[in-house]
Amino acid sequence: MATVNTYLNFNGNTEEAFNFYKSVFGGEFLTVQRFKDSPGCEGMKISDQEKLMHIALPIGGNILMGTDITEPMPPATFGTGISLSVDASSEEEAYKLFNDLAEGGKATMPLDKMFWGALFGMLTDKFGIQWMVNYDYNI
Repeated sequence: MATVNTYLNFNGNTEEAFNFYKSVFGGEFLTVQRFKDSPGCEGMKISDQEKLMHIALPIGGNILMGTDITEPMPPATFGTGISLSVDASSEEEAYKLFNDLAEGGKATMPLDKMFWGALFGMLTDKFGIQWMVNYDYNI
């Protein structure tokens, strides 16, 4: 079966965001590529050449990837259209992930036991990315 990975666009702070995600989830970056190191980007503004063209962080069996949006592309907008869902392997891990991701952000639904047999909560992190943290008690 195909694998679905997540690719996030940021307005110049991808490196900061991914260092934050690395501090939450652990692991090492698979790739960190700047525009200045990529063919065809020589004509970009010098300030844009330092930005990230691609970064990849493995999380579980998937890869969280990202890029900085540069001109002439339209800026990234954040909203309610997408949430990243994280399934924790324990109740303790769910609380840690939720609290770490919420640091500097906003819990929109506090982590709590739900009627469907899970510990579940939602938040928006300090970079505007929405997350759902879940731990199923019945698995």
